[in-house]
Amino acid sequence: MTTILAVSVALIMGLMMTRIVKPLKLPDVTAYLVAGVLIGPYFLGRLNVPGIGFISSGDVNQYALISNVALGFIAFAIGNEFRLSQLKNTGRQAMIVGILEGLVASLAVNIAMFVLHMILGDKLPISTAITLGAIATATAPAATLMVVRQYKAKGKLTDILLPVVALDDAVALMVFAVSFGVAQALKDGAFNVTSILVEPLLEIVLSLVVGAFMGWLLTQLETLFNSNSNRLSLTIAFVFLTVAVSMAEFDVGGIHIQFSSLLVCMMLGTIFCNICPLSEDLMEKSDRWTAPLFALFFVISGAGLELSVFSDISIVIIGVVYIVCRCIGKYIGAFLSSSAAGCDPTVRKYLGITLFPQAGVALGMCITAAAKFGEEGAMIRNIILFSVLIYELVGPSMTKWALGKSGDIRPMSHEVENRRAIKLQQAGEKRSNNK
Repeated sequence: MTTILAVSVALIMGLMMTRIVKPLKLPDVTAYLVAGVLIGPYFLGRLNVPGIGFISSGDVNQYALISNVALGFIAFAIGNEFRLSQLKNTGRQAMIVGILEGLVASLAVNIAMFVLHMILGDKLPISTAITLGAIATATAPAATLMVVRQYKAKGKLTDILLPVVALDDAVALMVFAVSFGVAQALKDGAFNVTSILVEPLLEIVLSLVVGAFMGWLLTQLETLFNSNSNRLSLTIAFVFLTVAVSMAEFDVGGIHIQFSSLLVCMMLGTIFCNICPLSEDLMEKSDRWTAPLFALFFVISGAGLELSVFSDISIVIIGVVYIVCRCIGKYIGAFLSSSAAGCDPTVRKYLGITLFPQAGVALGMCITAAAKFGEEGAMIRNIILFSVLIYELVGPSMTKWALGKSGDIRPMSHEVENRRAIKLQQAGEKRSNNK
């Protein structure tokens, strides 16, 4: 009962918050996050009423299943952006930008962290600086996708944005694995080629292979059904199944094998959308089904944000430097790489701003660091939590602004506004007549 009550309250609070912030013209993502903060451990959770608010971080973590499934569907939807018919125009550009912008952001943060290390000394160990530089590579696909969908963004910037975000996270996983291995070697004094090079490469390759197989299998099974509702149910079930498979971990001959849920589900969507004739219609229907799931995901994410990080001034200072330098790196990296790839001037100008949000992948990385680095890992976790709090609350609005400035978000036409006004008027008259 308590679980169902908590989920329903979280979803209703998120939806109500979108109405409250509507006059401010903020994206729904921001409203969901704010709602999550309000029902989290630092506000309503303090009332200690089960089901009404999240009492503690442990209480929030109980709903990790929802977050994992939601990220799976988000990755599945982004995989739809890799249709070969669409990539003929933007594929090469997305590949160049997706790789280079993340590397430039990582370099910018690494330089800034090294300078802080020289100033602060042991307060910011070199291993921590290297790890933060690696985490800076990652971008949050969830917030970006939600803003694009809410405002039905279409245009040159949107066409390249989602493939770039997908590639960005693949690059981030590789950069983090290598950098984190180097950081561990510096900390422990032992260099391990397997953990630095072999395991990260295997994670990426095996994730793509598993995702491709699941996409092929889903396409074959879809042919057994004639009903669109059954096909949709099978598609949804397969995303659940793929998320479950991607969570497997095991050791083979001293090598730790694991998968990236994001990459596996992206590949599932990519293969499915390219070889299944009915994929476009099915993915459109699944998008409608997942709307409340995504809303709930962001409310839970907001509840999980740690406001206590503001109590440590050193974390705040390092966090501010991290945020500023990562944003500079993302913007410069996107501008230079899109220029080299021959992208439209509008894309060069605004793409970097849309890459500022950071959340899920970065949090996963900092959890890994926290588990292996002890006190240093706790510092990394707090710095990333601080940055995620800022990025998630401000990033969606900046993405919306950039998409609007680029012309990908178009103002509602007078014709559409008039139709909506007429419908509202007719609904009001109907209610009056019924009374």
